[in-house]
Amino acid sequence: MANLRATTIQGQIKEISEELANAAAHLTEVTKAVSIFGSARIKPDSEYYSKTIQISKKLVEAGFSIISGGGPGIMEAANRGCYEAGGTSVGLNIKLPFETSNNPYQSHSIDFKYFMPRKTTFFMNSWAYIILPGGFGTLDELFEALTLIQTGKANKAPIVFVGKAFWQDLILFFEKNLLGHGYISPKDLNLYSLTDCPDEVVRIVTEGYLKNQEAEHCLGLC
Repeated sequence: MANLRATTIQGQIKEISEELANAAAHLTEVTKAVSIFGSARIKPDSEYYSKTIQISKKLVEAGFSIISGGGPGIMEAANRGCYEAGGTSVGLNIKLPFETSNNPYQSHSIDFKYFMPRKTTFFMNSWAYIILPGGFGTLDELFEALTLIQTGKANKAPIVFVGKAFWQDLILFFEKNLLGHGYISPKDLNLYSLTDCPDEVVRIVTEGYLKNQEAEHCLGLC
């Protein structure tokens, strides 16, 4: 039994490594990418769906590529806005109960069996993270981004919540409970922004990208 389990684990490690290598090979020429997270269950008639299309198109106009989870809902809107604007539209696809098919608005489509290499691919290739309303999956991606940036394990990048009415209670929880009990530092509240305005999203992302480029340039001169 122990040998069988070890063989299974080794097989999974091999598959995960192959998925990471495949994703890296596909994305070598994808630059200035922004990841957009949100629920697969949001319908096309939702205000958040149409707002995501706006945000995606404006980011493409500002010179950015778009990465989403490749499914329906917010992910579809993110890829759709990018695709319709002629940008590089990346879908990191994984089959789930509420994501039975990939959306058709992908110029780069990558399939994953495992969550770990999929999430790693997001965080290795993104210069900003846009968080639309979503469920456990969206929260998982949100807290992964916050933790990696807070601890310096990922590029310093803007995290932008879109949807004040949806997210304001969570942000109050951060301020009252997490900061209030000393579980995070005051500076950690600067890791994210909250807005309902697509133009504001683009401004935050662009300014964050330029600051990172300036910081990398300074490091290169040292």
